[in-house]
Amino acid sequence: MFRRSFLVCQAYDKRFSAPSFVQRPFFSLFSVPSLVGIDILRIFQYPWSMSKIKLSDHFTFRRLLRFTIPSIIMMVCTSVYSIVDGLFVSNFVGKEQFAALNLIMPVIMALSTIGFMFGTGGSAIVGITLGEGKKEQANEFFSLLVYVMMALGFSAAVLGFIFMRPLAIALGAKGQMISDCVLYGRISMISLPFFMLQIMFQSFYITAERPEMSLKISIATGLTNMILDYVFIAVFHWGLAGAAFATVTGELIGGTIPIFYFFLNKTSILHLGKTRFSGNVLAKTCLNGSSEMMTNISTSIVNMLYNFQVMRFAGEDGVAAYGVIMYANFIFAAMYLGYTIGCAPLISYNHGADNRKELHNLFKKSLMLISVTGILMLSIAQGLAGQVVGLFVGYDKELLALTITGFRIYSISYLLNGFNIWGSGFFTALGNGIISAQIAFFRTLLFQCSMVLLLPVFFGINGVWAAIIVAELLALIVTGQFLIRKRKVYGYA
Repeated sequence: MFRRSFLVCQAYDKRFSAPSFVQRPFFSLFSVPSLVGIDILRIFQYPWSMSKIKLSDHFTFRRLLRFTIPSIIMMVCTSVYSIVDGLFVSNFVGKEQFAALNLIMPVIMALSTIGFMFGTGGSAIVGITLGEGKKEQANEFFSLLVYVMMALGFSAAVLGFIFMRPLAIALGAKGQMISDCVLYGRISMISLPFFMLQIMFQSFYITAERPEMSLKISIATGLTNMILDYVFIAVFHWGLAGAAFATVTGELIGGTIPIFYFFLNKTSILHLGKTRFSGNVLAKTCLNGSSEMMTNISTSIVNMLYNFQVMRFAGEDGVAAYGVIMYANFIFAAMYLGYTIGCAPLISYNHGADNRKELHNLFKKSLMLISVTGILMLSIAQGLAGQVVGLFVGYDKELLALTITGFRIYSISYLLNGFNIWGSGFFTALGNGIISAQIAFFRTLLFQCSMVLLLPVFFGINGVWAAIIVAELLALIVTGQFLIRKRKVYGYA
């Protein structure tokens, strides 16, 4: 199927004389999450029923990878949304529209942060409650969080639709770019509540010991987005609106299916049903998940600041270059995020069960896996920088050279950021949202903002790309100090 799709794209390129597309099998890039995922799962003999792996099990490296790989692939597939949009918009619509998409994207992601907060913070509370043997209460908490998430999601979508134009202007959009930003942003609001639910359910599927369900849904939504991007943009010529509608359709699927699953499947560890309002549970969820919300809000602010700086030093080409680097970064960061999401319920459960021996086991193995992954990811990024960047902007030599240089500098951070991402998620899973929020605050809002303002003064545009390296190094010092200070309190080391 993927091969046929690629051939169709090649034929379309030859027909419309788009040489930048013809020689680059970009379409096959999006078969990678599913195909590679299936191969990996086969290597580990992954059972599509997770009944053989329980939260209470002892986790060897093999078992830990079997449990977390679906979450990793899931995050990769989720990142496909924006990447596919960027590929098609850049190659079929134009770099100006591509820049507009990248300019407004941080706003959309900022609005979706509640989903991350409720997913990570809520799943930790539910996981700890399950570890304490209180299954009925855990399901009450789960149901409450889902219903509240629905209400908050629709409210955020309405506010985003109303204020999208002034937000675009505030970000520096001018002329036609304002209209392009508003067009993409307002269409995206249609599915925002469902995207937030999808993000939230990603964590709860794992807590329910069904990470394979999240993987299947992520592949389905990713394929939907990929196919419709081609149809709406390349065939129907809907331009930027086509990219937005493709994403909307995928997110509607991703947010709706889990609702039906947890309503109808009464055999699941977690299921939607009756609940009662608990301000205490909501407060603990918000506090515990505040780090993830802080991370995502801060990341959106940082991205806006990056866009402001690259606009100063390199104009619209700078915004486009930074957008490409972020698309590539989605894939690499998804590895760490997926592992953290997959590992978190194990940490929460064993903390709730006061199983310090297993906590130590998970802590030690996680650090080892992150260390090896960081080296591999840096090697891949450096070696394939030209090919990855060329998928997006191969049609413009100057923009291509600018982006390759930026990506190679930026990718050095992959040696460091895995520890910070996992460290923040680790304390969230332990129910210590305060420490997690501090790590997130220092890592993103303080260190990255400071560095992206300071370093360009001395190093110009390269200072913008290098800001992340210094910020992650400083954040690693903070994360390491917290891990050392709290090791005896929680018994993980």
